Amino acid sequence: MDVRTEQYIALMPGLSKQGARRASLMPMSDRSVTKSTFGSSAYGGDGWSPRVVPHAAEIGAVWTGYGVGAEWTRLRAVLLHRPGEELAASADPRGVQMLAPLDLKRAQAQHDGIAEAYRKAGVEVHHVAPAEAPPPNQMFCADLMFMTPGGVVLARPASTVRAGEERRVAARLAALGVPILMTMQGTATFEGADAMWLDARTVLVGRGLRTNDAGIRQLAQCLAEQGAAAVAVDLPYGTMHLMGMLRVADKDLAIAWPRRTPHAAVAALRERGFAVAFLPDQEEAQANRALNFVTLGPRRILMVGGNPATQAFYEHLGIAVTAVPTDELAKAAGAIGCLTGVLARDSA
Repeated sequence: MDVRTEQYIALMPGLSKQGARRASLMPMSDRSVTKSTFGSSAYGGDGWSPRVVPHAAEIGAVWTGYGVGAEWTRLRAVLLHRPGEELAASADPRGVQMLAPLDLKRAQAQHDGIAEAYRKAGVEVHHVAPAEAPPPNQMFCADLMFMTPGGVVLARPASTVRAGEERRVAARLAALGVPILMTMQGTATFEGADAMWLDARTVLVGRGLRTNDAGIRQLAQCLAEQGAAAVAVDLPYGTMHLMGMLRVADKDLAIAWPRRTPHAAVAALRERGFAVAFLPDQEEAQANRALNFVTLGPRRILMVGGNPATQAFYEHLGIAVTAVPTDELAKAAGAIGCLTGVLARDSA
C-alpha cells in the first residue's frame, strides 16, 4: 500500500483499501470535491445568505409587481384569451355550456375591441396564448383565477367541460412572474368570478353552482395567511356567479341586481360604508349583460354597449362609462367581466 492510499484511509476510516486507492489516483481537480463540505457556503458556512424577508417584500423584486386587494382602484394589468378555432365547438352550444353558436370573426373582432379599450385606458394587456388548442370556454379568464396582494389563487372550474382551462392560465401566469399561491385540492371547486374584495381584509365569496364549501374553505385558508377573511354568501338557484349580480364601482359604491343579490352581501357592503345602488332595468341586465362591467378606476368602468337605460343610470351616479359591443361574445354566456382576468390594481 502506498503512502497516499494510507493517508486517505487515515482521513476516512470507513473507506475501503480499494476505494482509497482509486481516490489516491484521481487528478487533484477531481479529488478536491472529496474534501469535507462542513463550513462551505452551500452548507450554511461562510458565504451562506439566508432569505429572511417575507414573501410580500419580494413582490416587485423576485416576483412581478402584480396584485389586487380592492375592486375599485386603478386597473393596471389584465389577462385575456383571444378566442380561436376552439369556438367551432359552439355549434353544439348545450354540449359546451353556451347559449348559441358563435361567429368566430365577429367574436374575435369584439374581443379585440375590449383589448383595445383597455390599452386606451392605460392598462397592460396580456394574453394566455396557449401552446396547444384550448377548451372552448378558455376566454373566460375571470373564472380561472383570483388575485390577492401576494399572488394568485388558481381556480378549479366546476364543470367537466372546463376542466384544465386553469392549467393554461397557470402557465401564462408563471411566465409573467406571478406567484401561484395555491390550487384547489380534493373535491373543491372555485371560480374567480365568485369572489371579490370588499376591503383590504375581506373577500366576499358566493357559494353556489360554481363554488362549493370545500373551495371556500381552501380559499379562506390562503387569505388568512395574508391577514384577510372570506365572507361566504349563498347565491340563488339558477344563477352562475357572484359577478353576475354585484359589482363594485368605487370605494363607497356598489351596483347590485334587485331581488337576486344575497341579503348578506348587501349587508356586508353597507357595514363597510358602501352605498348599494340597484339596477333600474333588469331586462338590459338579463339580455345584454349590462351589469357585467370591469372597473377601470374610481367611478370609471368598461361596460357592454347597447344598454342605454343602464348606461344613463351609471352616469347619473357619476360613473364615467366606456362602452364596447359584446353581443356576439355574450352568446357564450358571458361578457366583459367574465372575459377579464384582473392581474393588478393600485393599492387602496
